[in-house]
Amino acid sequence: MSGPDGRLGRLRRQVREWAGELRRHALELDRDPTLVTRLGALPAVGWSARLQIPPAYQPEPLVLQGERYFLTTAAERVVFCEEIAYGDLGMMLALPGGSMAGVLVGALGDPAQQEWFYRRLLPGPAWTCFALTEPAGGSDPAAIRTRAEPDPAGGIRLSGAKRFVSNALRASTAVVFYRTGGGPLAVGAALLEIPAPGLRVEPVETIGVRGAQLGAITLDRVAVPAERVLGRHLPPARRGAWGWLRTFHLLRPTVAGMAVGLARAAHDYVAGHRRALTGSERDRLDRLDRRIGSVRRLTAAAAAAVDRDLDAGQLGSAAKQRAARLAEDATRQALGFFGAGARLEHPLLDKFARDARALELMEGTGNIQRLSVFHAFARGQLDPQAIAPGGA
Repeated sequence: MSGPDGRLGRLRRQVREWAGELRRHALELDRDPTLVTRLGALPAVGWSARLQIPPAYQPEPLVLQGERYFLTTAAERVVFCEEIAYGDLGMMLALPGGSMAGVLVGALGDPAQQEWFYRRLLPGPAWTCFALTEPAGGSDPAAIRTRAEPDPAGGIRLSGAKRFVSNALRASTAVVFYRTGGGPLAVGAALLEIPAPGLRVEPVETIGVRGAQLGAITLDRVAVPAERVLGRHLPPARRGAWGWLRTFHLLRPTVAGMAVGLARAAHDYVAGHRRALTGSERDRLDRLDRRIGSVRRLTAAAAAAVDRDLDAGQLGSAAKQRAARLAEDATRQALGFFGAGARLEHPLLDKFARDARALELMEGTGNIQRLSVFHAFARGQLDPQAIAPGGA
């Protein structure tokens, strides 16, 4: 399945070809995040908009040598995200499509909601966003302050604020988390169309991953019709927080894949631009290469685990934590191969290093992942050898 001639190998070769085209636009996207909306003719942009849609709603999936690809499994997502991030992490995060919002709709949406959401993605490049993080509580569902109140006309009205929302400024559809009362069962999620009365989106300036065009969303009694409230057909225990957790379980290995792709890009930049290496420099680069291979294997194992059981997110937490650290270390080490002026003389490598830091903050920080791994150990759900270097 994962070898060069297997299903994932074929996908990797195709996406790697697409990623080479994206690399040429990396620095321009960093200067102008709106560039991605004008790159729809590039295969990576066009296909990203049409992938990650379940078979029931996708009549024209990607076909490679007779195999159909929907990018709905963690294993396929990891391959796609690693190779696109190798081309450019900022571009990876800027691509159109369902992404996190689509995963949540798949988990919590009823058939009519899924039909409505996924069909909106098919006509052409369309962006979505996932609004969970808030100014005071980060991405902790227990700290959500955005409130939902009943709307006399039916449905609910949302008031609150979200921060650091990828693609918020270009999204036409958003998933927004809110609270109706105290306790974990009071967390809910709803689909919003953008623009909407009472909804304001403003840019958040960042140093790295500028292509993601992070935004701040303010909600002032924004009306949500009853048919856009996710999980209304499910029992309370399987609504907002449950869907959030399953979404992160599926997508944490993909964030690890992005980090692996960025680390590979930094390694290969050094190999391609520093032809003459001293013995110690060669040893450093070889150690980095082995470390990348180890984390890559752990990431693949995490994806396979969550594809077998969507509640098995323990390896995904370990992979995400190790991979985010790897990307930051790899990009910093790469700069060190070029001396004090590296950031000025090698702007692409400087961009790699700026982008790498963002991976620590995506899908939960390293401390959150460490807690998840610790709890898995304490419950006997995770073998320490599975996350030891070279063990996965």
